Amino acid sequence: MPTLTPIATVVQHFGIPLSTLHYWERRGLITAQRRGGRRCYDTDQLYRIDLIRQWQSTGLMSLDEIAVLLSAPSAASPDAQWRALVHAQLTALEHRMAELERARDYLHVLLTCPHRGELERCPNYRATVSLPGGLGDDELA
Repeated sequence: MPTLTPIATVVQHFGIPLSTLHYWERRGLITAQRRGGRRCYDTDQLYRIDLIRQWQSTGLMSLDEIAVLLSAPSAASPDAQWRALVHAQLTALEHRMAELERARDYLHVLLTCPHRGELERCPNYRATVSLPGGLGDDELA
């Protein structure tokens, strides 16, 4: 008999509202088993819950896309479609990571910038930005 974790424990451990788990069940993303009339999840489902939570927290994937990612490539979900979605999600995630790294780098610049009152005038920051139409630092003077 597999180890089953009660839904209350899952809610507490992952910090997910009970209603969210019920919704994911209705969407077919996870499957609960019943023990004494209460919902419980086996170990595989706990890993699915964590994956869904992680992917949703990125803000890059809809539940429909997550459902496709969680489904094994089959006749109902062609391998090419599944792989295309995985590649698209990787590209989107890498783009988002680059944006976040740039934001982090700018915050580091702020810690040492002497232009604290006029941060948009900081030459260190300006050196990292590409402006449209050839505009640039020649306007600082």
